[in-house]
Amino acid sequence: GKKVVKPSLRKKMAYEAVTQKAVSIRFACDVFQISETCYRYQHQSEDDNALIVDWLIKLTDAHRDWGFGLCFAYIRNVKGFKFNHKRVYRIYCELALNLRIKPKRRIKRPVPEVLKEPEHTNDIWSLDFMHDQMSDGQSYRLLNVIDDYKREGLAMEVGLSLPASRVIRTLDRLLEYRNAPLSIRCDNGPEFTSHEFQAWAEQKGIRIDYIQPGKPQQNAYIERYNRTVRYGLLNQNLFNNLNDVEDYATRWLWFYNHERPHQANGGKPPLMNI
Repeated sequence: GKKVVKPSLRKKMAYEAVTQKAVSIRFACDVFQISETCYRYQHQSEDDNALIVDWLIKLTDAHRDWGFGLCFAYIRNVKGFKFNHKRVYRIYCELALNLRIKPKRRIKRPVPEVLKEPEHTNDIWSLDFMHDQMSDGQSYRLLNVIDDYKREGLAMEVGLSLPASRVIRTLDRLLEYRNAPLSIRCDNGPEFTSHEFQAWAEQKGIRIDYIQPGKPQQNAYIERYNRTVRYGLLNQNLFNNLNDVEDYATRWLWFYNHERPHQANGGKPPLMNI
């Protein structure tokens, strides 16, 4: 019987005829019995696939802690491409990006206590410290301040030691251009329980919500943020001095607020559409 040539093969032959034999697209489509729409769609689609591949490799190389969800949200929401979810995921799997080594999952904690959900910007700010080392082994501290409502990063203060006076100075700088929060959520560290910090908060009319000792899940928003900082900034770079840390932290904070998709914001960065 008559052998049927698959449409995909006919498209390929038509494409080769146009590129190698210099015939017109219309003529090639007539000869190989495919529509011009079909011919053009195939190659536009291939170009799009190459673009998706390029973005996925670029994103996973630059942000090793990102999985498919963040990559897809960035491509769709930040860059504005309208590629289909299944299509991007298929290419993600073809590139074997789903097999990358991921950070170990934490053990399951007991069911956390219900957090006070902020309803507006400046309802609740959360504060917490992180510790890391520079290339010479010297330890430094990082004070993170976020607005819980949109998970917006407000400040990353860097220092060898960050006493209550530095915490207050950091917050005063924020209050120069933002309204004071209704409350500040923090742990029971000496910087936050000091008379100096409590007096400052009282003077500003800010309530301090201390979490219960040993219950970090009560400060879940900033715990989650700290993990992002750890994987996205600190574990990716080895810093030589405090100026290095400050420089990277400043740039990373801008990127986090304006370009890094956040699942809590429907896959959009904290400061998108504000």
